[in-house]
Amino acid sequence: MKNERPLSSAFTRRDLFRYTGLLGAAAGITATLAACGGGPSSTSVVGGSASTGDLTTAIGYGNDQSFDPMQTASGFLMAAVNHVYEGLLENDPGTGETYAALAQAVPTDATASSWTMKIREGATWHDGTPVTSDDVVFTFDRILDPQQNVLIRSFFSSWLQSVTKVDDQTVTLNFNYPFSAAAQRLSIAKIMPKHVFDGHWDEAKSGALVVGSGPYKLKSHTPKSNTAFEAFEAYNGPRPANFATMNWLSIVDTSSRIARVSGNNAGAQLADNIPVANVPTLTSGGRTVEGNPGMNLMYLLFDTTQAPFDDVRVRQAMFYAINTPKMIEIALGGKAAPATSYLYERNPDYARASTVYSYDPDKARSLLAAAGVSGLDLTLLSTNVSWLADCLPTIKESWDAVGFNTTLEPQDTSAMVSKLNSGQKFQIAAGTSNPQAFGSDVDLLVRYTYSKGGLWTKTYAKWDDTPEAQKIYATMDEATRETDPAKRSTLVQSYLNQIAENAVYYPVLHQELLTAWDPKKIADVTPLPYPGVNLLQAKPA
Repeated sequence: MKNERPLSSAFTRRDLFRYTGLLGAAAGITATLAACGGGPSSTSVVGGSASTGDLTTAIGYGNDQSFDPMQTASGFLMAAVNHVYEGLLENDPGTGETYAALAQAVPTDATASSWTMKIREGATWHDGTPVTSDDVVFTFDRILDPQQNVLIRSFFSSWLQSVTKVDDQTVTLNFNYPFSAAAQRLSIAKIMPKHVFDGHWDEAKSGALVVGSGPYKLKSHTPKSNTAFEAFEAYNGPRPANFATMNWLSIVDTSSRIARVSGNNAGAQLADNIPVANVPTLTSGGRTVEGNPGMNLMYLLFDTTQAPFDDVRVRQAMFYAINTPKMIEIALGGKAAPATSYLYERNPDYARASTVYSYDPDKARSLLAAAGVSGLDLTLLSTNVSWLADCLPTIKESWDAVGFNTTLEPQDTSAMVSKLNSGQKFQIAAGTSNPQAFGSDVDLLVRYTYSKGGLWTKTYAKWDDTPEAQKIYATMDEATRETDPAKRSTLVQSYLNQIAENAVYYPVLHQELLTAWDPKKIADVTPLPYPGVNLLQAKPA
C-alpha cells in the first residue's frame, strides 16, 4: 500500500485552487503586477485574445535548446514538438490513455512479437507531401542506430528490433520480446519526413527546419524570446488545432511571467511554472490555478571521477546534509515532497527505498569523517530555473553547516547542458528534470538517466563502467523481460534500491507544478505533471 499524505492530496489542492479561482472571478476582483524588464521577458511580442482564436502563453523555461524531437529534453521544446509532430500513437496528458495518431489503430495484443500498423489515410506533412511508410522506417532507423545514439534510443533499443516497410502505408514493428509498455512508448517516437530531414539534423536541432504532420505548423522561432505556431488547415488527425495562432513566450523570470498572466490587460491567457506564493494574487484576480503531482524533481548529479565524490559515503552525505523540509517550506511553499524513492509516490511502481535521505546533518558529518573529508571548497553547478534558484540558498547553508565552503554557480539550462555534454569536469550539478514528459512507466523513467552508454551515467557522471552500474543495468533488463507481475515488482524494487544507495544521480525532492489561466479566455486546460503545456484539447472559452 502506498504511503499517502492527506494534506498533499492532488484532489484537495486542485479543488481548492479551482474554487478560489471561481470565487475571484465571481467577485470581479482584479490585480495587476508591474512587468519587469530585461532578459527573455523583455520581448515585445504580445498575442491577441484567445476568444479571437489566438492564444498567448508564458512558459517558464528556455526555448533555446534542441528542436530535434529525438534529441530534446527541454520542457519548452518538448511541448512544442507535441503540437507540431505526431507519433504513430500518442498518450493523453490528462488520462494517460493511448490513442491512434499517425497510425489508424492502437494494437491490442501486448503479448505479440510484432505489430503491423497502417498510417492514417490522407495524412500529409506541413509542406503538403503525403506521409508514407518510408518516413516511419527512416525515423526508427535513426532512433535505433547506435552510431547516432540519439537521446531517446534507450527507450527503444532493448525491446524494439527493427521497423520494416510492408507497403507505402504499412509498416511492421519487430520486437526482441513482447513488451507491455510498447504502445505507450511509441508516443516518444515523433515521425519525421525523410525528404526534409535526411542529412539535415543540424537544421532540425536549431529549429531552422520544423516540418511535422501535427495540428500546428511552426510560424517563427526566436530563441530566448518566443516560438509561434499557426493551425495546419490540412490536418485530418484526432486532435485538430482549436486556435488559429499560438504565441509561446519564453519567460524564465518569475515576476515577468506572472505579470504576463495577471490583471485586466494581461498579455497572456495562460502560464506554467507558477510559484505557490503567487497563487492567492492570481486566484483573487480571476485566474484558475491548478496543479498536478508527478515526477518533476530537483536532482543532484556527481562527477564520480572527481575526489571525494568517487566515494559513495560522500555522495550520500551531501543528501543527508540538505535541510529539505525547510527548503520545501520556504522556497516551494510546501508544494513538494522529499524524495523517498527515485519515483514519485503516486507512480504505480512506487515503494519506499531501502535508503531514504531524511535530513540528518549528524549522519552527514559521520559519513564525511569516515571518508576523511573536511573543509572542502565546493562548487555547485546548477540551472537557473526559477523554483530551483529559490532552493539554492538553503542548499548552500546546509552544506556549509557540515563543513563545506560552498560556491553557487547558477546559469542558463542550455549553458549547463553544453558543459555537461562536452564532458567537462565538475563536482556536483543540480537541475530540474522530469522524464514523465516521455512517459510514466518505471522502465522509461529510470532508463532516462540510468542506461548503459547513456549521457547521464557515461558522459556526465562518468560512472557507466563500474560494477555497481553494471548490476543496475542487468537488473533493469531482467525486470523488463519478466512477464510475471510479482517477480517483476521485486526486480524493480531491487534496482530502485541500488540507485538510491549509490546516489550518483538522485532526486532531492519531487515538486508539484502549477499552471494558471484566464477561464474567461481559455477552456479545457489540462495542467501537466511535467514542465510545459499541452493545448491540443484546450479551446477559446
